[in-house]
Amino acid sequence: MTSHQNTQTMKPATAAKKLGVYLEATPAEFQEGVVSRSELNELQANPPAWLQELRKNGPHPRPVVAQKLGVSIAGLARGGITDPLTTEQIDALKQELPEWLQKERATQAEVRKETVRIKERDAERARNQDA
Repeated sequence: MTSHQNTQTMKPATAAKKLGVYLEATPAEFQEGVVSRSELNELQANPPAWLQELRKNGPHPRPVVAQKLGVSIAGLARGGITDPLTTEQIDALKQELPEWLQKERATQAEVRKETVRIKERDAERARNQDA
């Protein structure tokens, strides 16, 4: 039996997600093709100009927008943000600091604190079990 290695490929949407860019803003040839694992690695290691531009100025997909604003994706939706935003729009929201954004940031901070508390509690339980 001979083993041969198949080239792993992914849909453009998956590749865009892994690259942290909004698929509809990518070049047509990227959207219409398939991306191999080695091509994805090359894009990550040596991003072409279009990828650098998208990462810098957007439009950014919702997970990136949420991360840049310090809120959850659900928090974006509660704030009425359902479309991709550019870096300029994100910066404007940060300057404006609407009430919904302040509230969602506070909520996200509470979630993070609770996550840390639970992790510490579980670690303490594990230590006590080992003792």
